[in-house]
Amino acid sequence: MWRDENCAAEAQEQRDSFPAAPVRPARANIKPPRAQGPSSARGKPLSDLACCMYQDLCAWDNLLSAYHKASRGKRGHPNVAAFEYRLEDNLLQLQTELVGKTYAPGPYHSFYIHEPKRRLISAAPFRDRVVHHALCNLVEPLFERSFIPDSYANRKDKGTHRALDRAQQFSRRFRYVLQCDIKQYFPSIDHIILRDILARKLDDPAILGLIDLILASGRGVLAEEYTMVYFDGDDLFAANRPRGLPIGNLTSQFWANCYLNPFDHFVKRELGCRGYVRYVDDFLVYADDKQTLWKWRAAILRRLAQLRVTLHTGAAQIRPVREGISFLGFRVFPTHRRLKNRVGFAARRRLIRLVRAYRAQQVGFDRLDASVRGWVNHARYGDTMQLRRAVLRDALSQKKATG
Repeated sequence: MWRDENCAAEAQEQRDSFPAAPVRPARANIKPPRAQGPSSARGKPLSDLACCMYQDLCAWDNLLSAYHKASRGKRGHPNVAAFEYRLEDNLLQLQTELVGKTYAPGPYHSFYIHEPKRRLISAAPFRDRVVHHALCNLVEPLFERSFIPDSYANRKDKGTHRALDRAQQFSRRFRYVLQCDIKQYFPSIDHIILRDILARKLDDPAILGLIDLILASGRGVLAEEYTMVYFDGDDLFAANRPRGLPIGNLTSQFWANCYLNPFDHFVKRELGCRGYVRYVDDFLVYADDKQTLWKWRAAILRRLAQLRVTLHTGAAQIRPVREGISFLGFRVFPTHRRLKNRVGFAARRRLIRLVRAYRAQQVGFDRLDASVRGWVNHARYGDTMQLRRAVLRDALSQKKATG
């Protein structure tokens, strides 16, 4: 039986308590022991499993692929190195637990980040991240086909820059915009509603059982980040409804898209909105007259209430596109874009800290170079030439001052 007393989550691991372990390079084409067959676990062939999708999830090739995805860019982290050092044994043990349905997630390691704003991040043990990737390898393609083209978060060939491009295109076509931001989105996601949305496309009981286990393990992780909201028809027991997806989980990012997918189709089909862009919990609704947008705003609030989420109503106002739209760290105008001030200041502080750490030999040049290139590549999607020069000049002046 599944055990759900422990916790799991996915995050970009920045701190971890695993002891350091020697690194042994992974072999690209590791094969399971011959005696077990290419898709079997110790003592139990996968053909005994009733459901094909769960068979595929437990298959050696899928777990190995999941390991490679989960370890990408993180092989120097101690917990990843420890897993990689006995890679075959660890994957085989994970396969055995999944086949026998004895797999249980490990505890969270939680910490706060403060840029661009304060958020609680909950990191899972590396082996749990392998399971998350193994699950998403199979279920993501099923849902991807149902997502609208103008949902841009955590999808292949999408991302923030394409969302900005699309927002600017609509700013040139329409006169007004309704800018919306869902309040406390990840802490608010209701497990019962999410489970129902996922079950509409997944009929494999074993896959749904694993999803239930991951959902249960995340229950309460963001409880302190959530302010209780009562909706029509709620009683006092509504406060006990399971809710919240740990920020940073691969499954959380994917399920956050699934959760609002019915809402996306509502906006496009029922409202008939031709100008709509969404990135996670931020979305823009365009039209050529204010009356239409005010009518849609009321309908949007009612539809989101069915998903038990609410908007930051004070910010959900209608304004002309010529005034600029605050979206994904930029101020988007029909003719140009500017980086938001707080984003520029945060980048300046971060780069100055990195330069100082480099001069103190606390970080290597590769990390400093990667951070600078990454920020410059992001900022160049706005009209930021002078800003980029000023930020880099300030950062390099710290190097000279400490040299």
